[in-house]
Amino acid sequence: MRRPAACLFDLDGLLLDTEPLHSAAWQQATRQFGLDLSLDQLLALRGRRRLDCAEQVRLWIADAGLPVPSTPELLAIRQPIAEQLLPSAQPITGAFGLVAACQLQSIPMAMVTSSSRAAVALKEAPHPWLSAIAVRVHGDDPLLGAGKPAPDPYLLAADRLGVQAEQCWAFEDSVAGAQSALAAGCLVHVLLPSGMDHAPEPLKALATACNMIRRLSEVTKVLAANVSIEAF
Repeated sequence: MRRPAACLFDLDGLLLDTEPLHSAAWQQATRQFGLDLSLDQLLALRGRRRLDCAEQVRLWIADAGLPVPSTPELLAIRQPIAEQLLPSAQPITGAFGLVAACQLQSIPMAMVTSSSRAAVALKEAPHPWLSAIAVRVHGDDPLLGAGKPAPDPYLLAADRLGVQAEQCWAFEDSVAGAQSALAAGCLVHVLLPSGMDHAPEPLKALATACNMIRRLSEVTKVLAANVSIEAF
């Protein structure tokens, strides 16, 4: 397998370690309405657009027999918490090196995120190295149809780069994101949670369809050596 025509990167949990912060914001918000989210529920929110997450949380609140807030009411609680937490997010280990390797290899890049343009600006402000990824698909992109897990975000990113999605490598950490990239036809690398050697339960169903990696540096070495993915 030849090197990718482009590399398409998720942001949250893949380039920046924001997922624990997002989870904390959702947990604190839903507790205001009487619901404690389980670990499985928090994992199910990863990789999805804010409004999609809010609708899912509202369903869980309803299933618990609790008074259901409107989406604006829920987000009015959640968003200030998230905005306070997210600027403190640190880079995922190896993220800078992977982006730099793509630059050195002249491999086109795009960011494919469920976060809104404003949210990305907030999170990336302390990380100027992310500006190397100039092509973006945001969760509130006016040309985006459905969000992850639909294939639309990755198809739109490939189109903006002028390449076929089937020739791209996608990098994800969530079930919804991996499903989105797979549906678009990308070769998908899934970053396992820190310290894990095997896919956790939510990702197990995708283990045969995706390349599970423990560290981003595994792919960086492949790109730097310009060898096939089968080499690792």
